[in-house]
Amino acid sequence: MEEKIENNMIPVVTLRDIVVFPGTTVYFEIGRESTINAVNEAMHGEKLIFTVAQKDQYVENPGIDDVYEIGTLAEVKQIITLPDKIMRVVIVGIKRQRLKYVETVNDHLAGSLEDVPETGDTSYTLEVIAYVRGLKDLFKVYSDEVGKINKQIIQEIMDCTDLDRLIYMISSNLPVNYQLKQKILDEDDVMQRHEQLSVLLSREIGILRIQEDVARRVKSQVEDNQKEYYLREQIKAINKELGDDDASDADKYTSQLEELKAPAEIKDKIKEEIRRFKLTNSNSSENAVIRGYIETLLSIPWEITSDDNTDINHASRILDADHYGLKKVKERVLECLAVKALKEDGQSPIICLVGPPGTGKTSIARSVANAINRKYVRICLGGVRDEAEIRGHRRTYVGAMPGRIVTGLKKAKVKNPLMLLDEIDKLGGDYKGDPSSALLEVLDPEQNKQFSDHYVEIPVDLSQVMFMCTANSLDTIPRPLLDRMEIIQLSGYTEPEKFHIAKEHLIDKQIAANGLKKSQITISDKAIHIVIQKYTREAGVRNLERKISQICRKAAMEIAKDPEKKVRVSERNIKKFLGMEQYEQNMANEKSDIGIVRGLAWTSVGGDTLEIEVNVMDGTGKLELTGKLGDVMKESAKIALSFVRSVLCDRIKADFFTKHDIHIHVPEGAVPKDGPSAGITMATAIYSALTKQKVRADIAMTGELTLRGRVLPIGGLKEKVLAAKMAGIKLVMVPEKNRKDIAELEEEIKEGIDIKYAECAEDVWKYAIEK
Repeated sequence: MEEKIENNMIPVVTLRDIVVFPGTTVYFEIGRESTINAVNEAMHGEKLIFTVAQKDQYVENPGIDDVYEIGTLAEVKQIITLPDKIMRVVIVGIKRQRLKYVETVNDHLAGSLEDVPETGDTSYTLEVIAYVRGLKDLFKVYSDEVGKINKQIIQEIMDCTDLDRLIYMISSNLPVNYQLKQKILDEDDVMQRHEQLSVLLSREIGILRIQEDVARRVKSQVEDNQKEYYLREQIKAINKELGDDDASDADKYTSQLEELKAPAEIKDKIKEEIRRFKLTNSNSSENAVIRGYIETLLSIPWEITSDDNTDINHASRILDADHYGLKKVKERVLECLAVKALKEDGQSPIICLVGPPGTGKTSIARSVANAINRKYVRICLGGVRDEAEIRGHRRTYVGAMPGRIVTGLKKAKVKNPLMLLDEIDKLGGDYKGDPSSALLEVLDPEQNKQFSDHYVEIPVDLSQVMFMCTANSLDTIPRPLLDRMEIIQLSGYTEPEKFHIAKEHLIDKQIAANGLKKSQITISDKAIHIVIQKYTREAGVRNLERKISQICRKAAMEIAKDPEKKVRVSERNIKKFLGMEQYEQNMANEKSDIGIVRGLAWTSVGGDTLEIEVNVMDGTGKLELTGKLGDVMKESAKIALSFVRSVLCDRIKADFFTKHDIHIHVPEGAVPKDGPSAGITMATAIYSALTKQKVRADIAMTGELTLRGRVLPIGGLKEKVLAAKMAGIKLVMVPEKNRKDIAELEEEIKEGIDIKYAECAEDVWKYAIEK
């Protein structure tokens, strides 16, 4: 038979993931037409086929390069035809052989074979006996671990004494990758085969033990979970019978905790509180405290943020559309956005807007939030006197709650909102603590990453919050708190700015608020100017908006009577809507006079002009001051008198000041007045009264005066220059050191006014005193 094998071509059967070993019986199913033809061809001859494994089991029509060289010559024992053109084949391996070449014959593969030499001594020596026993012991351990091998197969393996056959029998029954089995079949040396199989068996035993250990742990965990589930279901049933809803609340909190985005330590803290909540009686006060605490922790946005819109052009358009003017504020916000666009983790600025009421401090914060796409939270601090309002209350009693900062975060639902601390200058302090001191940590970028709220107890990260503050004055803000903020001063609106705000914003807003249409009412530009000049006197625009609202209400009443009517408001009929004029502008005098000088003053509602009058009369050397003057202004008057006396000591007799009284009066005596900026004005009026020289009627001045006649700088120049312009003043004298402030003023403010600078009183008198 061997001669026939060597001289004839043997049908070749390629197997996808099966390796056939000599001396073993193998069952497999075939479906490829070429393979079925090869088996049928074998059945018509010597019933011999050559079985060889494919290198890649997914190749459909393999050639000689797609199969391994070493295979097994086998005898076909039985074939069974199954449905769908499937054939089940039973073969018995005969011996290892090498495939020399293969070709297609009669629609099946046939190949030429050659024997493979076997190396290694397999005679029955002590060494071979030891190998056989060791291999059987390993297989016994393996079969015990698996527990699913047929007992007959185990018995056959245990009865085998031939090392080579034992190796083939064990290899055939190992459920490992066919490529590992092929390596054993490829090996010519029996001892090397034994070593490879021993390593493979040892590895499989180790894997089985690991699987068993993992399965045991999983089973134990599943049993524990089932036990816990069973007990929890029992507790639910008991609580349901008792009418206790705490258990369902605890389950609700647990499910919310699983969805909560927060660091692990915070989740552990909440989990512990939920456990405590389950153990407390639902009727106890402690239960209510824990419930409130858990709900607070679950509602804080620990790791939820909103995406900033860093488009500077978009932000600029929104800010310009919402507010007219406020150049510095807009510029600072756009700078902040530019930094954010370049450095996402940069610190947010802490801006404090300081200015008179009604200048848009609060509303611009909302516009900034819209411009950068952040949630907006407003916290009003006016009248807050308790530190717990900022830091929260201790959780020692029912009714405790977190502070306003944490409450603001809960409201925003993100950890990076824009938070407005409104009226920060109105904070108070008493025996309950100082809230402004609590704000020191909130408004410090180096500390607010770990802000401590007494109620929450867990540090809260405020580093991504953009804080903005508003104040009317800096005088009442403590210095350490002031040091943490970037101050941006908002001066009062000028008349041109008020006109633009009314024209572009307020009129349309009030027309809509009063149910009117733009086509039904028209307000002329001159009417708007009259409302600003003669019906309002303020730094902001709140009263201006009220007057426009009053006009719209009157118009609405007329249109309600006659829907076809169209109302036009002009300078001629403005009194019909607003009544008699409420304010008169302090206009410049028509002619020059002795002892009467016009000064410039700053008030909380804008600039104004003050007419200072000086009379000299017989008396006993007294200085009379009237007009409800403050202490600083009284001192300025005394300084002015002393300086003028020193200047005129050579021109006036020494006993003049002991025989005459000097009376200084500032009209509108019911209005309090204070400040040092009227010093040069008083000195000029006294000088004019003593020398009998007239002062120009179209000049106004401002500046603090020293005892030696130097003119010192003052503030509020924008408002003062505007007041001079409104009063018809042609020439304004300001201190030389205020030249830089004048340079910053808009050209429309300076237009029509001649501004001169003075370092000393003589510089002022050179222009003010008529020759």
